[in-house]
Amino acid sequence: MYLSLRDKPGGDTVAGPGRAVLRVSTTVLLLGTVSLLTDVSSEMVAAVLPLYLTAQAGLGLFQYGFVDGLYQGASALVRIAGGYAGDRVDQPKWVAAAGYGLSAVSRIAMVPAHGMAAIAGVVTADRLGKGLRTAPRDALIADASDPAILGRSFGVHRALDTVGAAIGPLLAFGLLATVPGSYSSIFVVSFAFGLVGFAVLVLFVPNRRVAGSAVRIGLRRLAREVTAPRLRRPLLAAGLLGLLTVGDGFLYLSLQRRDNFAATLFPLLYVGTNVVYLSLAVPLGRLADRIGRQRVFVGGYLALLAVYLVAAGPFGGVGATLACLALLGTFYAATDGVLSAIVSRLVPAQARGSGIAAAQTVVVLARFASSLAFGGLWVVTGRSQALLLVAALLAGAVPVAGWLTRDRT
Repeated sequence: MYLSLRDKPGGDTVAGPGRAVLRVSTTVLLLGTVSLLTDVSSEMVAAVLPLYLTAQAGLGLFQYGFVDGLYQGASALVRIAGGYAGDRVDQPKWVAAAGYGLSAVSRIAMVPAHGMAAIAGVVTADRLGKGLRTAPRDALIADASDPAILGRSFGVHRALDTVGAAIGPLLAFGLLATVPGSYSSIFVVSFAFGLVGFAVLVLFVPNRRVAGSAVRIGLRRLAREVTAPRLRRPLLAAGLLGLLTVGDGFLYLSLQRRDNFAATLFPLLYVGTNVVYLSLAVPLGRLADRIGRQRVFVGGYLALLAVYLVAAGPFGGVGATLACLALLGTFYAATDGVLSAIVSRLVPAQARGSGIAAAQTVVVLARFASSLAFGGLWVVTGRSQALLLVAALLAGAVPVAGWLTRDRT
């Protein structure tokens, strides 16, 4: 992996023995730093949220499924708007900054929030911020990267992002171990990290503009681009697979209830997943550039299928838990940034943010439905049977998604 010290459109190039070596641009590294700090903030909260809601706030599994659905899907309400706004006004940095700021404020708002309605409102605000920022940020990454190393660029960004996602749960674990039940301190420290990430974005990240973007895309053209035949099948595949993606919180609650380990250890499950994600994000991004991004994307769901089977099995213990975390981290490394890399090459540069937002909207809406359905399924059939049923459906969906995405990148 080559990292640049200067920032040029399309990334930097250095001379090598008989060939040029493309390096990840400084814009990607700066955005990765912003995401690192923001993920320390968000994952501190995410790592304790399932237990906080079910044990401290007293929510049942179906109610938790509703809140988890909001956590997964509320961002869909503004993803298209965020992507379109960044494209339309040619100010992706400032659209992203509005989203990062909203998410940071929501962290401190968790302190006084009590009851289902208040907690749902705060979670919704946080996810709206994420929805607003994600597509403009990914468009900045794509604009700053050479097309030949898009997978690597997104992999580097996701790797830095995942460093924060690993640090956040560790901090939450440390705070809970020092002062058991100190959820308010977690929310306050989380807010501080979110504020620093927002400051790095505002002060240091350049507001890259698409070459020739003086002709800005209109709503009619946007609709044509995001519904074009070249984009329909990948979006359909992403939606189908998203419907069968069980949220992390449910998977971790399943492991915790099967193995009955201490609540203070719960945040470490997120750490294990994120360490694997961190280790594999760049290698799998580079693999996607070489063998086909759609192959790596669909293949990641085979790892998720294995997660369901291991988590649903009757045999628990440290080995089974570690296997689940490793497979889940592999799934995220193979799918998260790779989907954005796929879509960014299927739409014109002027509509890049909107195209990425369309894909992300499909995924989060599907996961919102998945969380609602899985919460009810767990209540009706039980933990193990619910996971096995979703695993059977996913096994049938993976070949269909492979057919839908073939020869599309």
